[in-house]
Amino acid sequence: MDVQKLPLSGVTVVSVEQAVAAPYATRQLADLGARVIKVERPGEGDFARRYDTTVHGHSSYFVWINRSKESLTLDLKDPRGRAVLHGLLRDADVFVQNLAPGAAERLGLGTEELTRRYPRLIPCTISGYGTDGPWADRKAYDLLVQCQTGLVSLTGTADETARTGISVADIAAGMYAYSGVLTALYTRATTGTAHPVEVSLFEALAEWMGQPAYYTAHGGEQPPRLGTQHATIAPYGTYRAADGREVLFSVQNEREWAALCAGFLGRPELTDDPRFATGSDRVAHREELNAIVAGRCARDDAATLLADLEAIGIACAGVNDVAAFLDHPVLAARGRWRDVAVPGATVRALLPPADLAGVPARMDPVPAVGEHTEAILRELGHSDAEIEALRADGVV
Repeated sequence: MDVQKLPLSGVTVVSVEQAVAAPYATRQLADLGARVIKVERPGEGDFARRYDTTVHGHSSYFVWINRSKESLTLDLKDPRGRAVLHGLLRDADVFVQNLAPGAAERLGLGTEELTRRYPRLIPCTISGYGTDGPWADRKAYDLLVQCQTGLVSLTGTADETARTGISVADIAAGMYAYSGVLTALYTRATTGTAHPVEVSLFEALAEWMGQPAYYTAHGGEQPPRLGTQHATIAPYGTYRAADGREVLFSVQNEREWAALCAGFLGRPELTDDPRFATGSDRVAHREELNAIVAGRCARDDAATLLADLEAIGIACAGVNDVAAFLDHPVLAARGRWRDVAVPGATVRALLPPADLAGVPARMDPVPAVGEHTEAILRELGHSDAEIEALRADGVV
C-alpha cells in the first residue's frame, strides 16, 4: 500500500498500548495512513496477543485491531528503553497510552511532562475512570465498566443479566480516542496548538447509556430487561416461526402498525384497539400483543414470514449466528473483504466502514512481536553494536 495517497500520510503515532481500547483507536489511524509504531514488552509483547490462539495460532483480538502497524519492543523501565522512546517522540505527532493508573507518570510519560518537552505532540491518555477523581487509581476492564454504567442491568432476560457479546466499553473508548485525536490534529493544523486528549472507558460508555439514563431519571424506573424485545417499542423483537427459527421485526410508527394488522396479522380491527392504538399502549399491553403476534408467526416457516413482512414494508430480519454473518450477501456483493497478512498466514478482514471516495483502503500486515525493532533503531541512528547490546540486555 502506498500510504502517501492516504489522508494521514506523514502523521506519526507512537503508542504504548495493550488490550483493546488504545489499539482499536490507533488501528483506525493506521487505516487512514498514519505511521503507527506500537511499543510492546520485549519477548511477550502486548498481552492481547495471548487472549486466544484461534487465528492461525494468533489471538482473534490482536489480529482484529493491530494491522498496518510497526512493532517495536522496549523495556520502558530501563532508562535506555525510555531514551529510545523519547527519540521517537521528538518527531512524533501523537502519543497514545493506556497504561495502568499512574504508570505513565512514573515513567515520565504523563501529559504534563510530555507537553512541556514536546509542544507539538498530541498526548492521548485512555484510562478506566479518568486521571483524577475518586476512582483514578482503579483498574478498569470492559465488563467492570459495563457493570458500573448500568449496561449489564439492561442486558439479558427478566431472570438473568448478561454482558454484551463484544467489548463495548473498550470499543467506545477507542472510538472517542480516535475521533479526539483526529480533532486535535485538525486543531493543531489550523491553530498551531496541540491539545492533549483524554478518554475514559467509563465516560465513553456512559455517553452510550444516554437514552436509558434519561428514561430512568424522568420515568421513575429503568427500562426492563426483555431479551431481544425492545424496552420502549412494541412489537419490536424476535418471534419463533413454525420451523423453529427466529424472525425479528420492528414497528416504528402508526402507519406500520396499521399495515402489520391488516397485511400480516389479518386483523385490521386491532389498528384502533384501545390496547394497541399508540406506541405507549402497545408497550403497556406487550404480553397481550406478543401472544397475538406469536400465534401468527407459529403458522409459517421463517422464510415465509420474512417474505410476508417485507411485502408490506415492515423492517425484518432473520437472526444470524456469527458464521452466517461471515457469509452475509451484503458484505460479499459490496466487496467488503480483503486479505490481510498475519505472521505465517493470511486472513480475511473487513474494510474500514467509512469509505472516502477515491481513497484506497489500507490493509497492511499484522506485525510479529518486535518485527520492526531493528529498522526503527537504525532509523534513530543506533549502530549494529548498540542494537546488539540493547538486545543482549533485554532492553529491546
